[in-house]
Amino acid sequence: MSVMHVSVRGRVQGVGFRWFVRERARALGLAGWVRNDPDGSVKVYAVGPEPDLQDLRRILEHGPPAAHVESVEDDQHEPSAPAFKPFGVLR
Repeated sequence: MSVMHVSVRGRVQGVGFRWFVRERARALGLAGWVRNDPDGSVKVYAVGPEPDLQDLRRILEHGPPAAHVESVEDDQHEPSAPAFKPFGVLR
């Protein structure tokens, strides 16, 4: 199993981004979570096979129609919570 922990920046809060990520990650069978950060970014922590994580990263680069993703950056910090199965939304 591989791990992906990223920060997604741009217009990604208030546009259904977390729900979008949760649904896509669940469809890929990944464990993990998504949450809004106070700085306006969205954090994503996902665990699963590398090809599925690469698919999710490509999905994050576009987001839902109302979003405008500026960047998807690797996060070097320890995740704030363990990976959930099914993939969930943290508040």
